[in-house]
Amino acid sequence: MSKPRVGAQLYTIRQFTKTLEDIATSMKKIKEIGYNAVQVSAFGPVDPHKVKEIMDAEGLTICATHIGYDRLKNDLQGVIEQHKLWNCKYVGLGAMPQEYAKSAEGYVKFAKEASEIARVLADNGLRFIYHNHNFEFMKFDGVTGLEILLNETDPEVFDFEIDTYWVQAGGANPVDWIKKVRGRMKVVHFKDMGVDSNRQQMMTEVGEGNLNWPDIINACVEIGVEWALVEQDVCQRDPFESLAISLNNLKKLGLNP
Repeated sequence: MSKPRVGAQLYTIRQFTKTLEDIATSMKKIKEIGYNAVQVSAFGPVDPHKVKEIMDAEGLTICATHIGYDRLKNDLQGVIEQHKLWNCKYVGLGAMPQEYAKSAEGYVKFAKEASEIARVLADNGLRFIYHNHNFEFMKFDGVTGLEILLNETDPEVFDFEIDTYWVQAGGANPVDWIKKVRGRMKVVHFKDMGVDSNRQQMMTEVGEGNLNWPDIINACVEIGVEWALVEQDVCQRDPFESLAISLNNLKKLGLNP
């Protein structure tokens, strides 16, 4: 079984990707750190063709994205064309709109809508992936929102992008959830959790917190994850330095870009 390749989730450096000039400078840094693949997320309003030129110039693969739900509903053909331009298979949704998350019925409604979108993407050679936070672990009559999504979405076309930190923050076990989505996840978010001096949960570089990375990685290998994307929403230092620390720690654990 092959190991997933490590990439950088660019939401981590979102304050440095608002203009094409910033993106070009930032991608050069990402490549110098040692990454060869990225997930495009939280870019400013920039021309996708120019983005491709920047990525090609640095030798970076766009392995996945995060796209807003409004655009998935209202400009799906544009999304398809953009991903084909970028040679990017995985179309990610960072979170469902919160109005769906208030009830079990809302989750079922979203599951149906998103599965229809995912079917169109699949018919065009792409894959829909859903990224969780902690709110999906609220229970409705004993069943978590994420379990509703697992059960009510179309397993042929609706895939997951488990975020290790947010699973832990929701009170669940990242390893358990990686195994639960076996056959439905090729992209995972690696994000670590520590505790600060005020005894509050904090995001840390991968390997600097307390998640069980050997077991997480083994589970990802077991179910055939292709991409392990490093993400850190909040950094305690320069976010490029944080991405470098995470990559170096993952290399020590046997993963490579």
